[in-house]
Amino acid sequence: MKWQGRSRRKFTGGRLKHFRGKKKHEMGRESSDTHVGESRKRIIRTRGGNRKVRVLRANQANVTDKKTGTTKKVEIETVTKNTANQYYVRRNIVTRGAIIKTELGEAKVTSRPGQDGVVNAILVESG
Repeated sequence: MKWQGRSRRKFTGGRLKHFRGKKKHEMGRESSDTHVGESRKRIIRTRGGNRKVRVLRANQANVTDKKTGTTKKVEIETVTKNTANQYYVRRNIVTRGAIIKTELGEAKVTSRPGQDGVVNAILVESG
């Protein structure tokens, strides 16, 4: 499990003296790393009994064309650029801000697939 509590270090680099241990509400989970492939989702129970849908694999995206104002569900071919991590392109991992290649052209992902349970994107004008 991942711990998402306060850092053990100050912003200056000095050590912080902890006054208590780790708490259940500070616990995190590993990232979903949404890949391009046959659609696969996982429902996760979150704090307060709420649910979160994680997309583990996605082969379709809702792509919006800002010029016409239309949205179409299209196939994702590959990931062409990902500013989160340069190695995500090689592994075809879709995150928010990634540029994906679709049949309509290149699109920038605006949703968070590991949090929202869907891949939404906006068509990128080339040139």
